[in-house]
Amino acid sequence: MTVVSISMPEELVERIDAFADEHGYTGRSEVVRDASRSLLGEFENKRLEDRDLMAVVTVIFDYETTAVEERMMGLRHDYEGLVVANFHSHVGSHYCMELFVLEGQLETISTFVGKIRATQDTLSVDYSVMPVDEFGPHAAPE
Repeated sequence: MTVVSISMPEELVERIDAFADEHGYTGRSEVVRDASRSLLGEFENKRLEDRDLMAVVTVIFDYETTAVEERMMGLRHDYEGLVVANFHSHVGSHYCMELFVLEGQLETISTFVGKIRATQDTLSVDYSVMPVDEFGPHAAPE
């Protein structure tokens, strides 16, 4: 097996180690391999290819990390054809939530979510994707 060296915050390493212990993994390498397979497989769903899709993406970040908020605004402008709605809210006393509603194709949605995930200092990125051509009189046949 090839050895890969990566850098990550100590807090994340500690969370990975605790997760490995709690869930019976042999170590952090196994957790990272499993997470990598899961991440890579997320958008490899043939059921979603060549379909009109809607996605909701929720991002949580620290209120004082203005670079994340600036990056979110930049992505909204870069993907104005994909982002149909955007909502910003304060959560508790230290956090912000950015919510994006997207309409488009799988490849573009995947790229957008990937860019958000790659944004340094995001605390959480969650999303859901669903075909919108399943609703109404023009629904795709099963």
